[in-house]
Amino acid sequence: MTNYLFLSTSIILATMGQLLMKRGMMSFGAFPVSQLLSKIIPMFLNPYVFVGLACFGASAVTWLVVLSRMELSLVYPMVSVAYVIVALVSWIFFKENLTLVRWLGILVIMVGVFLISRTS
Repeated sequence: MTNYLFLSTSIILATMGQLLMKRGMMSFGAFPVSQLLSKIIPMFLNPYVFVGLACFGASAVTWLVVLSRMELSLVYPMVSVAYVIVALVSWIFFKENLTLVRWLGILVIMVGVFLISRTS
């Protein structure tokens, strides 16, 4: 049970990291790659981006604990739950478009995670 708690924590932290970084980068808008160097310091100073990166780092540390305890072939596919959470939260909070094809993809991911979870 503890192993799945670490796995869930890693997935949630990674998801939060992605969502926070997206929120922070929304204040920058789209910019050409040629401006990346001039924007790198302001990006890291953005509180959303900074906390998002911290969440992502904490997720990586927690993931290392998961890897030390569980089979990679079992847990790595379960990380795809983060794709589902990110898509749904992005749809709700960022008003991103979820087309029928994306909904079907979410369904496929969830069925795959369910099947893999039955093998443990």
